[in-house]
Amino acid sequence: MLSPDNRLRRREDFASAVRRGRRAGRPLLVVHLRTSGATDPHEPGETDSPTRAGFVVSKAVGGAVVRNRVKRRLRHLVRERLTRLPAGSLVVVRALPGSGDVGPEDLARDLDAALLRLLGGAAR
Repeated sequence: MLSPDNRLRRREDFASAVRRGRRAGRPLLVVHLRTSGATDPHEPGETDSPTRAGFVVSKAVGGAVVRNRVKRRLRHLVRERLTRLPAGSLVVVRALPGSGDVGPEDLARDLDAALLRLLGGAAR
């Protein structure tokens, strides 16, 4: 489970990550990453905020049971990978329709590939 400090909750944060961040698509999911390069250093009390993650799993993935299972798996996988991401980053993971039919190993493989691409580890 993600700690409350690492969760995206506000609509504005989701929109910021999706609209202004970088995107990497894989067959099972799409990952949006917005790094925190735009913070104001003169803001009082400004420190590196924790990396926060949010998840979008639509009805196209499956019924409620399947969607919740996919969200639990993705939360677990992202929690293990938070230390790889820059502090203050916003991450949105959007599950695609096929993600409800595969195991956690396949989700982990696609998540790792997407994060590697976003962090500059792989060429286009």
